[in-house]
Amino acid sequence: MITPLHQDAGFLADVAAARGEFSPTRLFIWWLGQSGFLVAYDGHFLLLDPYLSDALTRKYAATAQPHIRMTERVVDPAMLGNVSVVTSSHRHTDHFDVETLLPLFAAAPAAKLVLPAANVAFAEERLGAAAHHRLLPLAEGERATVGAFTFESLPAAHEALAPEFCGFVVSAGPFRIYHSGDTILFPGMAARLRPFAVDLALLPINGRAPARRVAGNLDGAEAAELAHAIGARCVVPCHYEMFTFNTAPPALFSLTCAQLGQPCAILRAGERLSLDASR
Repeated sequence: MITPLHQDAGFLADVAAARGEFSPTRLFIWWLGQSGFLVAYDGHFLLLDPYLSDALTRKYAATAQPHIRMTERVVDPAMLGNVSVVTSSHRHTDHFDVETLLPLFAAAPAAKLVLPAANVAFAEERLGAAAHHRLLPLAEGERATVGAFTFESLPAAHEALAPEFCGFVVSAGPFRIYHSGDTILFPGMAARLRPFAVDLALLPINGRAPARRVAGNLDGAEAAELAHAIGARCVVPCHYEMFTFNTAPPALFSLTCAQLGQPCAILRAGERLSLDASR
């Protein structure tokens, strides 16, 4: 089992330490495992697609497709009461986890949930009363602002383009973050993203393998190539080292980035990355 660089009290201590460095020209991001990230900008906090439970491990324990966890949980979602907004890029449990969202919403009663418009009925059914006055649905190309963060919904192809899947470009001050959600490459993808001048791309690298019997994603080389094609200032890989049956080492990603001259950062779970707008 992989131990996060910072975990629970240690993770919260690192977040608290970052507070002393907050400014309108700095952005901080922590990888929470799988496709989950905590983003901090100028005192405001955002969670991107958090999966902070063992819901899938329990669900599939007695099946032919066990979800054996590789990395320990970074932080209890009930400890994240400072979060003002959360995203869910699609319905799969590692991107829409009721066991993460309900304790998070109890700790952060005003937090909003940004999600594809096509998934509103699903979210209302799964979250029950916790969904009331909390959902911010976005169709493709629509925008919404919560505090310091502005979200624009972009298409994603979790094997196929569909309104239930999306990625988000998040604007925070001078920064633009692209969180792709789960996706493979599709025609026009890079051209659609290039005008955003993305500072930080967060892209899956677990690839596609029919034997897994789950929808696939970019592989490491594709993620590096996409980041390079859109002119991303930095790219961080994700969606690996969570479940033994659905992962890939970051070596191909790292090698391809080096070959392309694409700046990248490979984080440990619980590790912080800092971006400075003046550099």
